[in-house]
Amino acid sequence: MSDPFVAHRNLLFTVAYEMLGSAADAEDVVQETWLRWAEVDQAQVHDPRAYLVRIVTRQALNRLRTLTRRREDYVGEWLPEPLLTAPDVAEDVELADSVSMAMLTVLETLGPTERAVFVLREVFELPYDEIAAAVGKSSAAVRQIATRARNHVAARRPRVEVDRGEQQAVVESFLAAVRGGDLQALLDSLAPDVVLLADHGGVAQAIRKPLHGSEPVARLLANFATFAPDGVVEPVWINGALGARIDARGEVTAISLEVEDGRIKQILVVRNPAKLTSLTEEIALSRDA
Repeated sequence: MSDPFVAHRNLLFTVAYEMLGSAADAEDVVQETWLRWAEVDQAQVHDPRAYLVRIVTRQALNRLRTLTRRREDYVGEWLPEPLLTAPDVAEDVELADSVSMAMLTVLETLGPTERAVFVLREVFELPYDEIAAAVGKSSAAVRQIATRARNHVAARRPRVEVDRGEQQAVVESFLAAVRGGDLQALLDSLAPDVVLLADHGGVAQAIRKPLHGSEPVARLLANFATFAPDGVVEPVWINGALGARIDARGEVTAISLEVEDGRIKQILVVRNPAKLTSLTEEIALSRDA
């Protein structure tokens, strides 16, 4: 009989990552969960999956409260840590949406308990009583928190579902324009009100403020071919959607793209090296359904 921790490890990582937006912190939380699980008389655990989710949620909540204070002092825009995921993650539409960079950015606007409740209820569809046990609240309170968090996210999340084929076509056209420094092709691929955000953490060169509008964004990106003529721009699956990884002058950049109506609506650029270590290998995500 396999160890329930091993069987549910991908689920535990996904829960922790969606709560924290950091692969490194999620891994730490999963390891802490394993240490606590190893101390338990497992024969007395009626539902190992629920028990493990409760442990990982409590550990993630403790970590999230610390991270929330730390992020208040973060230099520049804070974006979630991008994950290199297998293409088949996109086939689970609900999972892909929940771990998308755009959704994780929205989840950052929730408080720690609201975020935990939203993730456990809306993504993993856990019963309210299990969530209550995990977050230390009553079932009635959890229902209220879930409603409040759901409304909050609904008002801020991307509203347009994009076909996987459309996303791929738009992204590949955009990347070709970046490689060639083709200003007109870039303008054609960007929505008029496109926004570009860059996470540099104060340790990497990047724009310091959000850039709005297709013309300034296109002009910035058109400089890539001149700035890094030997740079490599390749499409990769990031957080369940097709994005890009750029290797230029020994530095790596991750780019997540939000597509709407056949054009790119938002560009999230992660330059902080501390957040790019997970781009070396694919990470398995699971809802353990």
